Order: sequence, then structure tokens, then C-alpha cells
Amino acid sequence: MPRTRTRWRVGLTATAFLVAAGLVPAPAHAEDVTDYAITVDPAAKGAKIDDTMYGVFFEDINRAADGGLYAELVQNRSFEYSTDDNRSYSPLTSWTVDGTAQVVNDAGRLNERNRNYLSLGAGSAVTNAGYNTGIRVEAGKKYDFSVWARADSGSTLTVTLKDAEGTLAAAREVAVRKSGWAKYTATFTATRTSSDGRLAVAASDAAALDMVSLFPRDTYKHQPNGLRKDLAEKIAALHPGFVRFPGGCLVNTGSMQDYSEASGWQRKRSYQWKDTIGPVETRATNSNFWGYNQSYGLGYYEYFRFSEDIGAMPLPVVPALVTGCGQNKAVDDDALLKRHIQDALDLIEFANGPVTSEWGKKRARMGHPKPFHLTHIEVGNEENLPEEFFARFKQFRAAVQAEYPYMKVISNSGPDDSGSTFDTAWKLNRDAKVDMVDEHYYNSPQWFLQNNDRYDSYDRSGPKVFLGEYASLGNAFKNGLAEAAYMTGLERNADVVKLASYAPLFANEDYVQWRPDLVWFNNHAAWNSANYEVQKLFMTNVGDRVVASTATGTPSLVGPITGAVGLSTWATSAAYDDVKVTDADGKTLLSDDFSGDASKWTHTGGGSWSVQDGQYVQTDAAAENTMVSAGDPTWHDYDLHAKATKKSGKEGFLVAFGVKDTGNYYWWNLGGWNNTQSAVEQALDGGKSTLISKPGTIETGRAYDIDIKVRGRQVTLYLDGQEWGSFTDDKPAEPFRQVVTKDAKTGDLIVKVVNAQSAAARTAIDLGGAKVAATARVTTLTADPNAVNSETETPVAPVKSTFSGVADKFTYTFPANSVTFLRIKQR
Repeated sequence: MPRTRTRWRVGLTATAFLVAAGLVPAPAHAEDVTDYAITVDPAAKGAKIDDTMYGVFFEDINRAADGGLYAELVQNRSFEYSTDDNRSYSPLTSWTVDGTAQVVNDAGRLNERNRNYLSLGAGSAVTNAGYNTGIRVEAGKKYDFSVWARADSGSTLTVTLKDAEGTLAAAREVAVRKSGWAKYTATFTATRTSSDGRLAVAASDAAALDMVSLFPRDTYKHQPNGLRKDLAEKIAALHPGFVRFPGGCLVNTGSMQDYSEASGWQRKRSYQWKDTIGPVETRATNSNFWGYNQSYGLGYYEYFRFSEDIGAMPLPVVPALVTGCGQNKAVDDDALLKRHIQDALDLIEFANGPVTSEWGKKRARMGHPKPFHLTHIEVGNEENLPEEFFARFKQFRAAVQAEYPYMKVISNSGPDDSGSTFDTAWKLNRDAKVDMVDEHYYNSPQWFLQNNDRYDSYDRSGPKVFLGEYASLGNAFKNGLAEAAYMTGLERNADVVKLASYAPLFANEDYVQWRPDLVWFNNHAAWNSANYEVQKLFMTNVGDRVVASTATGTPSLVGPITGAVGLSTWATSAAYDDVKVTDADGKTLLSDDFSGDASKWTHTGGGSWSVQDGQYVQTDAAAENTMVSAGDPTWHDYDLHAKATKKSGKEGFLVAFGVKDTGNYYWWNLGGWNNTQSAVEQALDGGKSTLISKPGTIETGRAYDIDIKVRGRQVTLYLDGQEWGSFTDDKPAEPFRQVVTKDAKTGDLIVKVVNAQSAAARTAIDLGGAKVAATARVTTLTADPNAVNSETETPVAPVKSTFSGVADKFTYTFPANSVTFLRIKQR
């Protein structure tokens, strides 16, 4: 994932997007109809679309692995939780003790990489709470219990599965022999269904326990150490062309050292694949960047197996020894770099090598003698230090391609869709003729509507694009509509954009670090977001080639930027003074030198504001988005002046204009991103993204003069009297988008139309002389733009139908707020 602080850009529904931005007049009633025309040229040869065009990106965020896709029902099964994972954790997190028990880290452990074990006293018991509300079991299904144990004098373990209402399965007894560590197993058959179960292990005599596990027998494809079936099936149903894993910020954060005595058993490490293979009891543990523990029960072998099971290309990401996600440090250790490069080579051998090779033999021992046919590997993730990253990337690429010339080695362009890091990274990638560049961006729905043409102008002979992470920052149907509109542009440019994956994939509703997400779940259910339904529609109706087509657009009127003004901070204490707003004729609209009170200002954000010594001061250096605002939301064509001084904290200050409400405004973010750059960001309906940015820092204790000139939709910004930059925000957010593809296998023309506005779109479709059947198969997604799918309600779901009015030229009315796919057979 990109950065720990989101950057978005505008949101709302279809025409409402445009209205809020002042780009079109308010719509008439929803039953109104707008006229469009689509013209198809079936004779023109469009871009080929690869089978791998759309895929999924799996990162262990929002408890996507442990407590999610990985089917293990016991939380903290190996007593390895640590304050390194989360300040609230201990080795007994999720366990309760009845009697005496303590977690021990000494030479009596199970193995060197499994550092902790539990010493359980005679007559004592421990109980595990599982994830969410507890351990989920279903009546009649089998659950496999296992534990590694030893007892100096022998012991009988009584294992029970209960909830508050009573027994969930008949208890099991396990006799622990005297001699050393051994694995013991038992099987439960659930007599009742419950989502609140607890697993208890009681010892007759003192015993040592480790790797206490309860696994559903019914995993995806019945794999041992397997995957939770319903979640795996959600991914499989998409028919993804690839699976990118394991991250994300997991890959390029923390220490690049290994997990060993030599490194001091580093607990905050980048994700390193060798930690995650072999018997689960020998796999290392690690702190997860997102604030919890990762057991690595779900590791590289399982990722490869799952990709194979669903017919998807595996696409692993390895660290480049430049940290990101706010850490931004280049690791300068040549021996360590060489070791990581060798790890990447060993990974390819693990995936593809013969069983006679060192790592191919390890794969075979895990149960897969045949190769996994790895063809792509990505080095790095969103590095914010492009020069340092690329110096290392080139060494990885040279080593990989020297030994495996067929391997495509993917680079990246940093964490944003534009800006100095992006530009520098792309120049380095182009100059070095890399195979493919991974772009990531999380923007507002309006950004996606405005930028459908993003890849139209990309160099056809340059590196290809992997859009590895994108989302419109919401799980309402309006977000899915904007993403669908954007995806028509991805397909139209399939000769440049070779791979694309929405991100992230999963979120456990009780452990959320990032929104939005494609699939939501808890311990007993999973449900598709509106965005998932859009992705599935595109993934299962890709086609093999683009068919040339054009469409008319939506008329728009451009109004001026309007809104009040605001002051804010982010993880910083700052003081403001001499705020003045004048209209284009010089008339004063607002003037406040804070010699009195701050009654003109409304506090809508966090933090603590007060007038101190003639300044308006925000004193909480930890608070984020502390917005106060003043003035009239109808103001336009004005000049804003303010004096700002940073007092303490991580960043600079934020001066807002065009403020309509808490979710709709522009602000000049000076010294943002840990005081490394300044940018103008636009927020609309809770979404935000960057309009213009430059490197820069803000000094503590220095007073800065800030001036913002708003004229129509053009904004000019001045810092200490010098022009800092300007922009014009007038790009239309076109709500009507289409693309046509052809399915070579069936001969179908697939007409894909997104109508992201609150009026129906009556459309004349000209198929350019194509001979077609009179009936089309239709799949439609339509709902209220604010509709959100949940565990209990699914307002956004596909509806299949037929349309019998197809001809060389015909008219079709696309519903308001809809995504429609017409599959038309050619004769």
C-alpha cells in the first residue's frame, strides 16, 4: 500500500461529481434521458488484450492472512505475539489462563526460529479466543487439532471446544509421551454451529506446548495448511490473470536483516520469502507493518499453490533494500544487497527449478515436484527515493536476466500518480528500457472520471505499465462506477497497460487498517463490495482484442471555484495570524488578526485551537486534520493571505480555500509527507488527491507569508511573495465512457458502457456494418450511487437479461448510474 497517510481527490455521484466541482449544471430528474452515440469500427485492428490483463493484489493488511485467508482458527498459536507487533500485545494475547502458565524463551524451545513456548502447570488450562467473536465451527464439519508438546513425566491433555452456551464437540484426550517434543493430533466433529467458540487445552501434569492449532478439514481444494474456503472462492470467482503478493508495505519496510541470532532475532523485518516456507513450525515469525503479527503460516509456497489452483500467474514482489511507506531509507550494505539478490535468484529456482536443484528439491519436499512456471518478478514497492532505488534495481535485474533471460523484472514509479518522484522514476525506467513499471494511486472518483485518457499519450515503444494498486477510496457504488469508467481507458490502452489490480483485496471488519477494500469478511461470512462486482464484470468479460470505437461526450458548463477559507495542521503544532480575504475588486471579505477572540472560525477537525498572544494556535502536535474554517461557501474570485509559523511536530501547515464543508475543499499542504514536499490537494466527498506538488520543507519557528489567488478555476500560490506555482482545475469529469472488445473464442462483440450520472443515457449504437445476431446477452450493475454492500444486504449485484433489438444500428438506453455489458454475437 502507499504511504500511511492517504491522498485522495474528489468523490460524489456521477453528475453530482460534476455539479459539486462546478463542471456541469445540476441534473434534472433521474428519469430524464441524455442522448449519446457510440460508433464502432469492427474492421480496425485494436490492441491485443493479454489473458493476464486483470488480476488481484494480496497484501496481509486488515488481517487478510492470519484471521483471514489462512484457515487457522487459533490466534497466536505459537505464543510469539510481541510488543514489536503491537504495543498492546504480549505472548499470551488471545489466551486466558486457568491455573499456572507462563511463556518461556529458553533452550528448551521447539526450534531456534520458534522462540517461545508455553509452560503449562499441572491441573492448569489455557483457552484461545480465536479471531473476531471467536472460533467459527459449523455443525457436522470436522476440525483437526494439533499441538507440539513435551512432558518430563508424561501428561494427558484434555482438549475442548465450547462457547457460552456449552459444548460444541465431544472433548478429546491426548496422551503426551515423556520423550522430547512431538506433534499430537485429534479431530473434532462440531455438533452445533457457532461463531463464538473457544478452544481449551488442560494438562493433567506439567507440560510444554507450542503450535496449538485448529484447522477446518474443509479448506479450499482440501489443501493441508490451506486456505479459508469462502474467501478463496471469492478470488477464484474473479478468474484473475495474476496474483501479486505479498505486498505492499510489507515488502519494503523494516530491517532487511534475516531472522537469526546474528541479527539479534529482528522482529520488524521486510517480508523475506525464505522465512515463509518449509514445515510451519519452523517458519519465522514477523512483525506486520500494519500493527499486528504475521505467523507466515500463509507463505510463498501457499501463494504459488493458490495461484496455480485458480489458473493465475504468480507475481511475487521482493525488497530492493530501499524502505518506503514513510520510512524512506536506502540501506547501504553491499553484502546484504548481494544476499537479497541471491535470495531473488533462489526464489526463481524454488518456483521453476528441477527437483535436482537445491531450491527445487525444497519445493518438491513440500509436495510440488512440478515447477510453478514463474515468468514475472517485481523488485521494490513505491520507493520514494528513485535514484537510490534504481541503482539497486539495476543490480537485481542484471543478475536475474543473466541467469533467467526469460524473466520479466518489474520496476515501479513510487507512491503517486504524478510529481517529482514519479517523473524521476519514469525517466530512469525509460532510459534503462525496463520491461514494465508498476504504478500505484488511490484517488477520488472524480479523478478517475477525469483521467480516463491517462494512458492515451504514453509512449507505445517504452516500458509497459503494471497498474499494481488503484482504488477510488470508497466502497459505495459511485466508487465502482468511477473505477469502471477508468477501466474502459485501461482496456483501450491494453498495448501499454498490460496488468492491473485493484487494491487491497481483503478486510476483516474487526481489524481494519485501510479502506476501501475489495472483499469484506468476519469469522463466519464474506461479502462482495460494489467495487468487487465491477472488477468481476470486467475480469470475466475481458475479450482478446480492442475493437475501435468512439463515443460522444457530456456537455458541461464550467463555473468558478467557490468556497470559504480554512486553516489546519497535520501532526504539527502551528500558529496563524493576519488572515485576510479580499474579493477581485479589493473589497475585504474577512480580516482577523486574532487580537480578540476566534469567533469567526468554526472548528470541524481534531486538535486544540486557542488564541494566544495575538495568534490562532493549534497546540496538539499529534492531531491530524485539525481544520477550522471561516467565511461564505459561495465566495469566488478572491485573494487569501495568512501568516503561518510552525511551532513543533512532523510537518508544516495547511491553508484551505474553496471550502464547502468537511469533505469538500482545496488546501495548500506546505511541508507535508513528513516535511518533504508541498502540494495542493483537492478533497471532494471524503476523497482527496494531489493537483500540483513540489519538494520542500518548512522551518520551525519561522513565519511564512502565504497568499492564494483564486480566479475562476485558476489558482496561483505565493510563498513569501514569490510565486510557488499555479494550476487550473477545469478538466471535465466525463460520466459516459465505453470500450468495445472482441472475444476470439465466441466471436462476441462486448460493448461495455459506464453511465456514471443520475440521468439515463439513450444511445445510438452503430456497429459499423458488423453482421450480428438480433439478441444480446446483457449484464447490468445499477444501484443508488451511495449504495454499499454489507453482510446482510447486497444492493449492488449483477442482473442478467437479454435484449432483442440488436442490429447493425440500434438504440439502447443505459440506466442512470450503471455499468452495462452487451455481449453481441457476430454472424
